[in-house]
Order: sequence, then C-alpha cells, then structure tokens
Amino acid sequence: MRTLVIGDIHGCLRAFDSLLDAVRPAPADQLILLGDYVDRGPDSRGVIDRVLGLTRSHRNLITLTGNHEDMMLEARADPYALRGWCLSGGEATLRSYAPNAATSLAIEQVPPEHWQFLERCRDWFETGTHIFVHGYVDPDAIMTEQQPAVLRWRKLRDARPHRSGKTVICGHTAQRDGRPAHLGFAICIDTFAYGGGWLTCLDASSGRLWQANQQGHLQVGHIDSYRR
Repeated sequence: MRTLVIGDIHGCLRAFDSLLDAVRPAPADQLILLGDYVDRGPDSRGVIDRVLGLTRSHRNLITLTGNHEDMMLEARADPYALRGWCLSGGEATLRSYAPNAATSLAIEQVPPEHWQFLERCRDWFETGTHIFVHGYVDPDAIMTEQQPAVLRWRKLRDARPHRSGKTVICGHTAQRDGRPAHLGFAICIDTFAYGGGWLTCLDASSGRLWQANQQGHLQVGHIDSYRR
C-alpha cells in the first residue's frame, strides 16, 4: 500500500486527470488530497466531481480543507465574504458552475452534494511518520489542539519542526518554480498548477513523485532531489 499525497489542484482538471492516470492509485492505497480543489483554474466543478468519484472507488481517500474551500463555504451565506472570495479566485469557480450568471446567482448553482463534500473535508491527517495539512501547523501544539485557521491558512515561511518529530507534508505556499520545497522536517507540494507550474503527487513512503500540468505533460522524480 502506498501513501499518495496530491497538492493544490485549483480547478486544474486536466492536470489532475493526467496525474491520476500516471499514478494509478489502487483501491488499497492511502490517497490524501491537501485541499484547494477550487478557484483560479478553469474547472473547479469538474475537479469536485472527479474527487466525488474517487470517494466511491477509493475507501482510503482523505480530503483536507484548504483556505479556498474555507472562503467558498463562508461565501455561501455572506455577501461580503462572497465579494472577497471572488477577488481571491472564486470568480473562476463560479464560472465553472454558471458561465453567464451574476455571482450572487451563480453560487446558487453549486449542487448540494458539492457543499456536502466541502463540509466533510477534515483539517489534518496523521500517520506514524507524517502529518498532512493544507497550510502548516503550530509547531508547539499537539494536533488535537491545533486551530483550524492555522492548519488552513499558515504559510511555510519561518516554519519550525513539529514537536512530534514527524514530517509535515503541506500545500498552500505556492512554489512558483514548480519545484517542491523539501526542508527536511516539512515538504510543500503546492507547485503552482494553475499558474503554469505542475500538479504534484508524492508517495510519502518511498519519496517518488509525479508531476502533471494543464498541457497533459508528465514528469517523474524523487523528493530527495528537491532538498534545500
């Protein structure tokens, strides 16, 4: 069984499909998605549909909440939050649901099962060797005492090792050169898929990684090549 972790998808369905075709996760593999399924890329609706399909075929699927899901959920009932979300990439998400509708109407086209999916996502996942989050962790707090805002929003800047000694695997802090950030105690695999970079999948057990982009190109490697 592999432990496969995929970084920030951001509506990049073609890259996501290409990555899954290359990695071919087996039903027994642990598959962890680090959040930010929506916003900025062209097909957030298609990404969530694809993830919902994975929930039916992969019993060991873990889906985490990113800050963009956080904003989308807040925008559902708050016009002020809706405006802020649209300025942070939410407009592209709403176009994937209702291409020609005003934002206040487009958000009503999000299917109930998509809202239910967003509500079910968790803030962190932990194994005997790794901690998986979208943003980062409070290095001094045990995981059951972490604040959701930290796990969803904290950047990798000035990061310190977690008190557990486990390796933290995260997204959120975009690596605009398309290369994962490997700090030893932490690995960031947000490799800027929506901005012309790559969508990354890391096998946390072996260190092997795969990257796909929106043109359908693929490259493979090993996380040790990116150690800083």
